[in-house]
Amino acid sequence: MAHSRHQVQPLEMAVLLSGTGRTLKNFIARIAAGTLDARICLVISSAPGVKGLDYAAEAGIPSEVLQRKHFASDAEYSQAIFERVRSAGAQYVALAGFLKRLVIPQDFEHRVTNIHPALIPAFCGKGFYGHYVHEAVLAYGCKLSGCTVHFVDNEYDHGPVILQKAVPVLDDDTPETLAARVFAAECEAYPQALQWIAEGRVRVEGRRVRILQPGLSAGGSGERP
Repeated sequence: MAHSRHQVQPLEMAVLLSGTGRTLKNFIARIAAGTLDARICLVISSAPGVKGLDYAAEAGIPSEVLQRKHFASDAEYSQAIFERVRSAGAQYVALAGFLKRLVIPQDFEHRVTNIHPALIPAFCGKGFYGHYVHEAVLAYGCKLSGCTVHFVDNEYDHGPVILQKAVPVLDDDTPETLAARVFAAECEAYPQALQWIAEGRVRVEGRRVRILQPGLSAGGSGERP
């Protein structure tokens, strides 16, 4: 990816996770390599003691644990999360293996992204996460799978699609081997989508997302502030 970092204002974002932190680790590496113009202001984990918190600490990123069980409702839990996101100065939120339901406030519409390990609208929705997705793909006999980067709304895996990347399903695949191939695609697709947002090239028009050519302003829904 060729671009000049000084020409793009870094994307100020928070990362939400629940476990291994592999996606966070990828973001940190891409930022360090100069291929993702972003600054991670805050990491929030829904569980204590997970590896993702270690990656945040190693990179000097502030982190906090917020557990769903300490709140009366999804709405209260989400409100607490976004209060901390705003206080950290983040303008966008990237979900990175975050397994709790998030209620998106109006000021973060088209500012929360997620990656799903299948080609939405296939194999998505409540209950389709992690190995469950790959098991379902293999059971159905699909020849292609992949990943989808999308904006998050208040339905599971439903918001407008930013980017999809396909991978082949091989005859001898197991859920584990397919998962590894899909994750390799995720490592490319998610930073690419975030970079487009950083460059102000993403425009949301209803359910469709347009990616403008470099140098053009989005000038519409989904643009950077």
